Amino acid sequence: MSALPPYATTGQHVWHYSFRTICGLIFFFLIFPIMVIVPLSFNAENFFTFTKEMLALDPAGYSLKHYADFFTNPNWQQAMWNSFAIAPAATILATSLGTLAAIGLSQSHVPYRSAIMAVLISPMIVPLIISAAGMYFFYSRVGLQGTYIGVVLAHAALGTPFVIITVTATLVGFDRSLTRAAASLGANPVTTFFKVQMPLIVPGVVSGALFAFITSFDEVVVVLFLGSAGQKTLPWQMFTGLREQISPTILAVASLMVAISIALLTVLELLRRRSERLRGLSPS
Repeated sequence: MSALPPYATTGQHVWHYSFRTICGLIFFFLIFPIMVIVPLSFNAENFFTFTKEMLALDPAGYSLKHYADFFTNPNWQQAMWNSFAIAPAATILATSLGTLAAIGLSQSHVPYRSAIMAVLISPMIVPLIISAAGMYFFYSRVGLQGTYIGVVLAHAALGTPFVIITVTATLVGFDRSLTRAAASLGANPVTTFFKVQMPLIVPGVVSGALFAFITSFDEVVVVLFLGSAGQKTLPWQMFTGLREQISPTILAVASLMVAISIALLTVLELLRRRSERLRGLSPS
């Protein structure tokens, strides 16, 4: 936020600093409960609270044993590999379907575009427990319940709306004359898409893919309904650890997932700025 000009009134100064204070309090309210997990993950004891040694900043109160348990425990390792086996496959499928749907819905001649859009983004509006229950009854009838493919398809359905929204937002500033110029020069639709359209909308596509990946990687409700013991993911293992045995390793896993989320959000911000530069909305 830029500084106020010297001719700003007293009311403008009050609003300026009040707005900053309110934003800071909201940021603290949202972030503090998450960030408090990180120092707790280094607790030398098997507690979920700060010990006297930790509060006194005594090195004896800190340890990496919970992280060591995560990287050596076969249950956690199996859950991690399951997450990395399911999330990328669901991301690829959601990105492909969502990108094609967004491009199709961006055409002005498509009838009932608003109704189709509402149906396609409904998975992110309908409560997740309802979607999970519906998927369970449907997949159990077609033989996909408890299978790897069933979980991937379910996560792809949850991630597709995010891809549609981000790609649609990118297509708002897309110059249609570029595709018409490519067609006039003899390029077929496939060549036009990969050579002209895709390079300009790739920030939106990658952003949607990252959102789809995060959705699949952090999802637990649908996996509980559709997955079997062989598809136990990290969120499922964390849920089981809280319900059946209180394991401080959960804090280490949560800290790692926070770090992954921060890294992905940083990539999203860089892609957003690149997209604005490509569309001429911000200086290069």
